[in-house]
Amino acid sequence: MKTIYVKDIFQRASQIRNFNWRKAVPTFLFLGAMFFLGRSVGEFMEELQQASASSVQESENWGLGFGSEGEKPTGNTTAAELKKYSAYFCGEGDEKVIYLTFDCGYENGNTEPILDALKKHNAPATFFVVGHFLESAPDIVKRMVADGHTVGNHTYHHPDMSQISDMASFQKEMDEVASLFKEITATELAMYYRPPQGKYSTVNLQMAKELGYSTFFWSLAYVDWNQDDQPSHEEAFKKLTGRIHPGAIVLLHSTSKTNGDIMDELLTKWEEMGYSFRPLSDLTAENRGINDKTDKGSVEEMKRK
Repeated sequence: MKTIYVKDIFQRASQIRNFNWRKAVPTFLFLGAMFFLGRSVGEFMEELQQASASSVQESENWGLGFGSEGEKPTGNTTAAELKKYSAYFCGEGDEKVIYLTFDCGYENGNTEPILDALKKHNAPATFFVVGHFLESAPDIVKRMVADGHTVGNHTYHHPDMSQISDMASFQKEMDEVASLFKEITATELAMYYRPPQGKYSTVNLQMAKELGYSTFFWSLAYVDWNQDDQPSHEEAFKKLTGRIHPGAIVLLHSTSKTNGDIMDELLTKWEEMGYSFRPLSDLTAENRGINDKTDKGSVEEMKRK
């Protein structure tokens, strides 16, 4: 197709006798403005699409893919990649070990039955707490410590941490939990972090690491947080026994009435299946020293990438 330039139109128009320039010029100006406006809009949309794609790559929601019953699931990224950031989602090896973790957003009477069952089975667990839980249930937090459990950081306000890109704001969410926990228990909070809703970015993970935290996702969870639609006993057991696997980091919510009701029976069933319970410190001990060789990039360097 032959390209027609604006200057050619003017040259041809000037050869036409009695050509009415007064009427033609506004038309040419309008067409030219539409041309440049369309081009600008196109460039803007292209930049917007590129920015959106970049955002998707830099921010993720933790997710799992399951295979056969009893097999370890796959995650958004590999265990090896996560280790660069002192992050985990599953233990290594084939030993039948379970790492129990609970997210604690608020207290509604179900945490103590869970603690009773854990104590009965001598099963260590990690409780990831937010600011509201510390404020509203300090006695239960004290019991967690007294019973020998670990308490980790779930941020103070439970925001989407993947959208926080500056260290000062990120650290404030973490430090406020650690400070209030120490005020309540006179002990130090474990340097374990769980991103709210599993939303994270690589910059996010690096910031946690630079603050001294290990990040913990999960390899087994189920829909137990909706108070208006709690899973039945049968549904819970089907998911939690059917998908259990060696090295599982199990995520449960302490607000779940189902979890409070079934915990003793569930722990018994897992034990009958040959599983034992270990603290998350086993995982961090295995990884200690590995990151000394790989941690060469700062948060700012990662942002520039």
